[in-house]
Amino acid sequence: MEGPFCPRYHHAVELIGRRWTGAILRAMFAGATRFCELTGAVPDLSDRMLSERLKELEVEGIVVRQVQREPTSRIEYHLSDKGRALEPVLNALATWAETWVSAPDADSTAGGDTAAASGPERPLPR
Repeated sequence: MEGPFCPRYHHAVELIGRRWTGAILRAMFAGATRFCELTGAVPDLSDRMLSERLKELEVEGIVVRQVQREPTSRIEYHLSDKGRALEPVLNALATWAETWVSAPDADSTAGGDTAAASGPERPLPR
């Protein structure tokens, strides 16, 4: 790293940090390959958003879309080698989150920042 700003790092963080992308990837690490499996694995993820994120990940070479020719065509999504290489990175982020990020509080007021200012409070579910 030459300086505080690295275009590759910035692009990677922006890509992985997009809403739902991390959850989609975690579902794929757990074995979900079909569209319906992914929507079932990620609560509140709309079909439109999943489709958009899968297309973005496909363009980036992280996900490979495969059409299975059977009596009826079925589409599966698989992680490429590039996508599988993200697993330890996202696992490290999950470990950090379990230690340092407070779970959203159902009783919190809208618009307020409920994150703890210091130290761990409650681990996130796996």
